[in-house]
Amino acid sequence: MKENPPPTPTEIHYHRQSRMLELAYADGQRFKLSAEYLRVHSPSAEVRGHGPGQEVLQIGKEDVAISRIEPVGNYGVTLHFDDGHNSGIYSWNVFHDLATNQERYWPEYLERLEQAGHQRA
Repeated sequence: MKENPPPTPTEIHYHRQSRMLELAYADGQRFKLSAEYLRVHSPSAEVRGHGPGQEVLQIGKEDVAISRIEPVGNYGVTLHFDDGHNSGIYSWNVFHDLATNQERYWPEYLERLEQAGHQRA
């Protein structure tokens, strides 16, 4: 059985003032993801670790911005953040997962911050 290819964005636009990355898809779906959300959910080993339970909670990323978006082949991009983080490839699968699960992932992240005793600015 052949897997469907991941949905590829037809448009990726970064709004510098609001620090929101907008993704548009051929089926008409549009998503806006904050730079902070993308940074704290980076697919890099630095953030996600090398296995389950090794995730590293990212603290103090409220004001992070994306300084550059670099294409990686035909399957994703690398986001360069102004805090120096630029590892991890945001594949089309990663983008689609983060976009479609944002309503679940964001509150979970805020809960982990609260449990760690961090107050967002």
